[in-house]
Amino acid sequence: MTEEEELLGRVLDTLLREDAYKLRSHAVPVRRADGDWLRIALDGVEGVEGVEGFEGFEGFEGGESVLLPVEPEGFQCDIRTRRPARLLRVPAHGGREPAATVLTVLTGLDAVLGRLRGAVPDEDRELYDVFVDECRQALHAMRLHSRVRPRVVSELGARYGKWWRGMAGTLAYDTLAAFRDHPVYPTSRGRSVFSEEQLRAHAPEFHPTFPLRWLVLPREAVCGDPARLPGWWPVPGDLGSGPSEGHLALPVHPLTLGPPLENALRAAGLQDAARLAERPLLDVRPTLSMRTVAVADDLADDPLVHLKLPLTTSTLGLRNRRSVKPGTLIDGEVAQRLVEAVIEREPRFGATVLLADETTHLHAGHELLATLVRRYPPGLENATIVPLAGLLAPAPDGGLVIDGLAERHYGGDVLALLDDYLTLLFDFHTTLFAYGIALESHQQNTSLVFEDGSESGGAVPRLRLLIKDHDGPRVHAVRLAAVIGGGPAADLCGFDDRRILTSGDGSVADVFTTITVHLCAAAPLFELARLGRAPLDTLLRRLRDRLTDAVDRLAVTRPGAAAALLRRRVLGADRLPVKAMVTAGTLFTKERSGAADINKHYVTGPNYLLRGSGR
Repeated sequence: MTEEEELLGRVLDTLLREDAYKLRSHAVPVRRADGDWLRIALDGVEGVEGVEGFEGFEGFEGGESVLLPVEPEGFQCDIRTRRPARLLRVPAHGGREPAATVLTVLTGLDAVLGRLRGAVPDEDRELYDVFVDECRQALHAMRLHSRVRPRVVSELGARYGKWWRGMAGTLAYDTLAAFRDHPVYPTSRGRSVFSEEQLRAHAPEFHPTFPLRWLVLPREAVCGDPARLPGWWPVPGDLGSGPSEGHLALPVHPLTLGPPLENALRAAGLQDAARLAERPLLDVRPTLSMRTVAVADDLADDPLVHLKLPLTTSTLGLRNRRSVKPGTLIDGEVAQRLVEAVIEREPRFGATVLLADETTHLHAGHELLATLVRRYPPGLENATIVPLAGLLAPAPDGGLVIDGLAERHYGGDVLALLDDYLTLLFDFHTTLFAYGIALESHQQNTSLVFEDGSESGGAVPRLRLLIKDHDGPRVHAVRLAAVIGGGPAADLCGFDDRRILTSGDGSVADVFTTITVHLCAAAPLFELARLGRAPLDTLLRRLRDRLTDAVDRLAVTRPGAAAALLRRRVLGADRLPVKAMVTAGTLFTKERSGAADINKHYVTGPNYLLRGSGR
């Protein structure tokens, strides 16, 4: 399958899953000799003419429709696009099924998405065209990845050897993960704004290093405590930028230099007070997030520190900007302290769940003038740290990353590894749910930490979770207060974004389901099944069993409504919430979609947990 065929299938799957423009719910099922199809009406197909990239459709009359091949899916939608992804153009014909010989086959992104534009209401077409451009950018990135991946992966193997350990090793796993697609968002590999040259120099899939630039600002213009900064943090004198007295250095990603940074300084009223240091300082390497960089400078010698820096691009949707809003820095710190408080009350997680420290941050009142100083826990030098997003990535030896981990730590038993992972994942997150908390700890924010018992003297479990990027949870404040008391709960809930605090269990259960269950647990299992590594029913039964175990344990350790809620809203529900990221992130404005939060806007899909449950 070519990159374009693969991407087109994922895009059409997403449009069906999110039922964009009612493409699924208003379509008419059609049974043909080769399988099931959906018949989609094109009410305004004449609007295709004159749109860049949609040449060749002049002269089509209104009243047409198209046929889209579909098949059962079952993960987050009942159906998906049957491969190879294509459309059959059905001219106006008075309601009769035309002969197969008069149907025109449309393939490729531009032809298929150009034809589907006829089903898009006039008021939505401008944003639809933006999404089509996202698709083109993603296709360019995929083709670039196909060209460079063999060389990059070979170089990683030569540089890091067979076992990739410590914080340097996790950056290599980040690079493998960067070549993979997001489980839900189809154009995740595309990055608007940046050229190929800029990506090669700064994007994680190329594993580059580059020096940071620094902005010198008056101390009173910067919010944050300089006493918390690492000892190697430069002073203006180190940067050749004048005296240090009364000033502070703020790191700047090289890709924000020029008009974006100048506009941000003007917006913050700092255009006359700020100085951009002429001399770059501190070599860094991009992580999977790209806007977060790891210190790779021998002079600093501090691999446990990562810096989250604003970028001007958007990923996972037009409105998903990669800037750093000052309020999210506060929210990340508050959420970290809240989870730490739960772990203190649930001591078994002290040995199995690690949290990145996100309590150090600076900002100058603008989303492009900010940085988060993320510190990882000590003692990870000999550990293998793999982001969940990279667990099923192809490794340099030709197998999957999970195969090498299973070989080293589980005697080659991949299912045993998955069993340990699901047990720990669900135990921790169902416990948080009992406190009224659900984290946005998706496959990029959750890493698996492996360490041989022999190397740690048996003191460290062979599998732990490492969680970062703490902002964006959902917290049911009333449930939290009922468990730990009103005063302590109030002290732990000082969030800047008031959407985080909810008055009911629904939004907490939605985040638990869409993040922990769908993305962290089910997505890798469905992919393993597609790869033929194990029967899907076997994998889903294991998932359901481990989640059931966690809920049953919760009913004993935390008697109350939480276990019953999870049984009703997750294990036994007929339908489950599903992220509608394309709809909320690009295709519709917030006013049009009704999304209060574009990352927490949902449709529903089938409950795959019911397979094998007797229902």
